[in-house]
Amino acid sequence: MHERLVRAGLADPRASEARTTLGTLLDRFENAGVVKETTRAAYRQATGSLREHLGADTPVNALTPADADRWRKAIADEGLAPATVAKRVNVAKGVFRKAVRWGIIDSSPFADLRSGSQCNPERAHYIPLATVNAILEACPDNQWRAIIALCRFAGLRCPSELLGLKWSDVNWERARLTVRSPKTAAHEGHAQRVVPIAPELFGILTALFNHAEPGIDAMLPRLREPGVNLRTTFAKIIARAGESTWPRPFHNLRASCATDWVERFPAHAVAKWLGHSPLIAAQHYLQTRDAHFDLAAGRPTSGAESGAPAAQNAAQHPTAPIRKESKKRSEVSRVGNVARDPASARESLRIEPMGATGLEPVTSAM
Repeated sequence: MHERLVRAGLADPRASEARTTLGTLLDRFENAGVVKETTRAAYRQATGSLREHLGADTPVNALTPADADRWRKAIADEGLAPATVAKRVNVAKGVFRKAVRWGIIDSSPFADLRSGSQCNPERAHYIPLATVNAILEACPDNQWRAIIALCRFAGLRCPSELLGLKWSDVNWERARLTVRSPKTAAHEGHAQRVVPIAPELFGILTALFNHAEPGIDAMLPRLREPGVNLRTTFAKIIARAGESTWPRPFHNLRASCATDWVERFPAHAVAKWLGHSPLIAAQHYLQTRDAHFDLAAGRPTSGAESGAPAAQNAAQHPTAPIRKESKKRSEVSRVGNVARDPASARESLRIEPMGATGLEPVTSAM
């Protein structure tokens, strides 16, 4: 009854309740637990809008479902994408679930608030093999070719999963790569995964390995340089290749890999390689392409897109055979205690290394 009188403005909050304001709750939420800085930044976007529209000094127990509806409408009217609105609503619901768990309030005014889908199909873009090859040709060096190929042909997250790659993670004989995933490390059994090294990627990694500095185990040392700006440089490489930049450049490379894989391999295997569930893949990565419509309609397809159809893809990109190494090895050098054998690497796959074009990499601050 007292809470109802407070909400109606007919009584003052109790002293102990008045101290728990929305601002206090949001501060506690932002500082609770150990999360990555990128996650914390996403939280702050949502908590900042809660402070702005609902007032930091508002007592938490005075907020009602009507206030939650008003807040959601306000952020939607700001012109934010539906996926962004959904993300902020989910964060807000998480804030008030914590408030209930911490005993600050008995029930959440955001509990029944509709969040919507966090998917944004308007920003999905499939990058066909022909486009990727043109961009690889335009790359200034082997490291940039590897960055792009690891995203497009191995489905790695950029830059988080590229940063930790080491030459000791590569199993050349079985064409497999161990990947550490900071994004999913907090989930049991998801700190790392093993992905196949596709033929398109094998040759690029071989070229990078053969030119790596002795004693350095990091596969992509450039990523550890201060002030490196991958997105800006990638946009320049795409332009140099005569292509147009697509939305979410690195994410859509990974999504295109996921789309190709799911057409050729079982869903559970693809999910394991990508480091997420089949449901997440369907919601955020898999794309419907023109080749799918042509196949369903019985119309001929140009085959320009990688993976269309699955049988054609398998024929065009067969798995590289595993060959036994000759007993007579060529001169071997060492990179992080990993043997470099150019002769056996070249035997593993018949892919010519792509020539550099002279474009200097940009390392301006983000």
